[in-house]
Amino acid sequence: MKSMILSMVFALVCLASIAPANAQPAGTDLENIVYLDTRFGRVAIKLRPDLAPKHVERIKKLTREGFYNGIKFHRVIEGFMAQTGDPTGTGAGGSKYPDVVAEFSQVPFRRGTVGGARSAAPDSFNSQFFICFDDTSSLNGNYTVFGEVIAGMDHVDRINKGEPPAFPDTIMKMQVAADAKDHSVLEGSDG
Repeated sequence: MKSMILSMVFALVCLASIAPANAQPAGTDLENIVYLDTRFGRVAIKLRPDLAPKHVERIKKLTREGFYNGIKFHRVIEGFMAQTGDPTGTGAGGSKYPDVVAEFSQVPFRRGTVGGARSAAPDSFNSQFFICFDDTSSLNGNYTVFGEVIAGMDHVDRINKGEPPAFPDTIMKMQVAADAKDHSVLEGSDG
């Protein structure tokens, strides 16, 4: 009887030490993380409502509507950035919603920074965004930073390059992490 109780306690301790893939990582604000799935794997982007609340609100709204699912990376420049978010795939399209006013900050554009794409008009962000491959100080103070890649940047690096790419990669699925079941991409990140 004693050995049976010890075996059961041991089994419970072992089970408790195994974190399921759907467990929320401690201290993680899943409402402000989006998962961007590529053919190479999942990218986790930490959103920054403290810097750009209107941009973050728009990204989450469009993500929850499924807007980004299947959208191409239409402009991908080696050493600079990968741009997506245009349903036409031309760089001229956007969502049905009005443009968002710029929310510039002093946060620099570095490798993994996610920024709002726009036309020459500063207040023209709509749905398009880009992820920086490298430090890009020329964008500092001229474009809105609204997020940063916290896991999966190696997947972003593998996106087909070109303006437009001959064989463009797509966002297979994009979702707000709070709506997802699998959070394994955040294991070991600073989410």
